[in-house]
Amino acid sequence: MHRSYFFKLNYLLFLFLSCSILHSHAQSSDSLTVVNKEWTVKKVAKGVEWKQGHFDNLFNSVQEVNWIEIDLKKQGKNLHLAADSKILKPTSEFALENNALVAINGGFFNMKDGGAVDYIRVDGQVINQTAKESDRANAVLSIDRKRVTIQPATRENVEDSQSRNLMLSGPLLLQSANRYNLGKNAFNDNRHPRTAVGIAKKNKLILLVVDGRNAQAQGMSLHELASLMKWIGAQDAMNLDGGGSSTLFVKGGSPNDIVNYPSDNKKFDHEGQRNVANIIYLKN
Repeated sequence: MHRSYFFKLNYLLFLFLSCSILHSHAQSSDSLTVVNKEWTVKKVAKGVEWKQGHFDNLFNSVQEVNWIEIDLKKQGKNLHLAADSKILKPTSEFALENNALVAINGGFFNMKDGGAVDYIRVDGQVINQTAKESDRANAVLSIDRKRVTIQPATRENVEDSQSRNLMLSGPLLLQSANRYNLGKNAFNDNRHPRTAVGIAKKNKLILLVVDGRNAQAQGMSLHELASLMKWIGAQDAMNLDGGGSSTLFVKGGSPNDIVNYPSDNKKFDHEGQRNVANIIYLKN
């Protein structure tokens, strides 16, 4: 074979290895940034902590992250879903109606007609059926007494499940601490505000929002979100509705109880909540 062929082959191999090393180094650097982060931590209640952190350089971007860590051994019986089959309202309104201590926006919904577009059951009552099957809605959050699980969705653990509280959404991000395969598409790859729920070791629940669409918070891709959830300790995790819906409510955490920066008003303040169809909340 011609010498130039081997030169080109070696050059391509060099580029591939260089990119792999750079990507690995970036991942390692980002993971250390998160693992070593000195989060601002505030105790909300027994077994409930609110953690906040700003990053000037995470995934080569500016990020604002807020999350709640709940000890399910202490608070599991107080974890609930709230939903309306037709009426959309802000996360804070759902939270106040249900005397919530903390709350986070839930799954995807019909912005025109209201209601979740994916299956949701609250206290044994089906609030909405799946309107149209989607590859995105491949994960199910199940809450039954103190037992909380996040699993790949099947008919057996959604429609046929005996659990009293179920939320179908997604995509799945982590299962048993392994990253779930996320396809290449705009929804997964582009940066947006994000909301996620995860289960960590020692029976801890994580409710997390990443702000975005602002110079002070650029948002994350789902690949980045999966990494973040893994680095803060989640074993199982799933994405929820993001974008302008991403909202974290902590009672007394701010003048209007919203502690992140919802983006629906295109301002970096606590006022930009979007009306949503359902929430996950911890009862006060």
